[in-house]
Amino acid sequence: MEGLRPIRVSKKDSEDGQPLSPMARICHQPYSDVYIIIIMGFNSPISPLVFKASLRHSLLKHPRFSSLQVVESGGEMRWVKIEVNLDNHVRVPVLDPNMESPDKFVEDYASNLSKTTISKSIPLWDVHLLNVKTSEAESTVIFRIHHSLGDGISLMSLLLSCSRKASDPEALPNIPTIKRRNPSYPGRLTSWQFLLKLWWLVLLCWNTIVDVLILLGTIFFLEDTKTPLKGTLPLGLAQRRFVHRTISLDDVKLVKNAMGTTINDVMVAITQAGLSSYLNRKYGDEKTYNKGAEENNNNLPNNIRLRAALVVNIRPSAGIQAFDDMMRKDSRARWGNHFGCVLFPFTIALREDPLDYIRVAKVTGHRKKSTLEAKFTYSMVKFSPKCFTNKISSFRNRITLWFSNVPGPEEEISYFGHPVAFIALSFYGQPNALVIHVVSYANKMKITLSVDENIISDPHQLCDDLQNSLDLMKNAVITNQRTDPK
Repeated sequence: MEGLRPIRVSKKDSEDGQPLSPMARICHQPYSDVYIIIIMGFNSPISPLVFKASLRHSLLKHPRFSSLQVVESGGEMRWVKIEVNLDNHVRVPVLDPNMESPDKFVEDYASNLSKTTISKSIPLWDVHLLNVKTSEAESTVIFRIHHSLGDGISLMSLLLSCSRKASDPEALPNIPTIKRRNPSYPGRLTSWQFLLKLWWLVLLCWNTIVDVLILLGTIFFLEDTKTPLKGTLPLGLAQRRFVHRTISLDDVKLVKNAMGTTINDVMVAITQAGLSSYLNRKYGDEKTYNKGAEENNNNLPNNIRLRAALVVNIRPSAGIQAFDDMMRKDSRARWGNHFGCVLFPFTIALREDPLDYIRVAKVTGHRKKSTLEAKFTYSMVKFSPKCFTNKISSFRNRITLWFSNVPGPEEEISYFGHPVAFIALSFYGQPNALVIHVVSYANKMKITLSVDENIISDPHQLCDDLQNSLDLMKNAVITNQRTDPK
């Protein structure tokens, strides 16, 4: 593809011989061999020759995608630059275009990948080109990338650097940016501004202390309630099922604007509402005297403790950064794994007003913005990796799920000349039965579930519950606007 501009990485940016970061090493811990899965649907068939040629002039220019992770005699892992043979990384299976269920085939293909790992004798990534038409796309590409190479923000930045606007093949996509909200005042502070800032600092310190104590309690003993969503995966690599659902970003924004909150708060509220409906049905089915209980009946036990580890980007800028900025050594927005996590309590309950889920999520989300919990978890791994890794498996087993929301391209894009229909992001290797990722793309939101089918056997039903929760919230907003036109 002649119009594609290659990624420029100077020699001074090369990571040859550099040790892996503590966050990258965490992804190699026993029973935590974490791989990121990116499923991209395209509006045209994939040309393997064009795709491979473009990878050579883009992805392979990045040092981490052309380096081995070598373990030295002392146990330290380092990046070692090598010449990459693309045939070891790009898979193009021969498929039957008249297969009975293409959607099921692609879903099974991604699921089967979760049973395998990539040989450490080559850089830890591969690409699978599936030229089969599904209900959402003419073809599908599955990227599998070891988490030690970078986090979701890094990979999305790399994705955008290899993409072009669908409306202009020569233009890079717009980069979504989010400003972090910290109280700042120009010039000298007035008395009330000083008191307000002092109060904010007091809240920040107090919330951080409370959250860190709860985090430490979770590491050592505080466990979530045993529910049909919670289970400890067996030792070793367990097969995952990846299912995804597209919802309207315009619908999410409608609810967001009406409730005066953020997109992330709305997505958390949708998740809480969907999980509540799902669990209510499951508990109703478990009642032998009330088999097949109606959804209107409240079958939920009282005081369910269900928490998610929310993945938080701790870079100075909250959104996607330009790839060239991330690769500069003097940049504050660096490539790699720069994320922490916060423990987010999910309220599991049935509510008459679906907008109550948003009100609860808004309050909790606002409080979590005034805490240094995410930076504390990142610092624990960075400065005391041996101490933290001894307890990380216990922490993961004691929570119910992981949740992540990554902003994607703001307009439709083409990737190596192929127009993109959707982007779905997930990962496997975590000892949790449920992982939920949300990625925005143009006017769509893609919710992707990564589940252990031995515990969650009906992930498509859970997707239905999430979709239905958004529909109920949207209808409630529209009804309120009709009755209160002001």
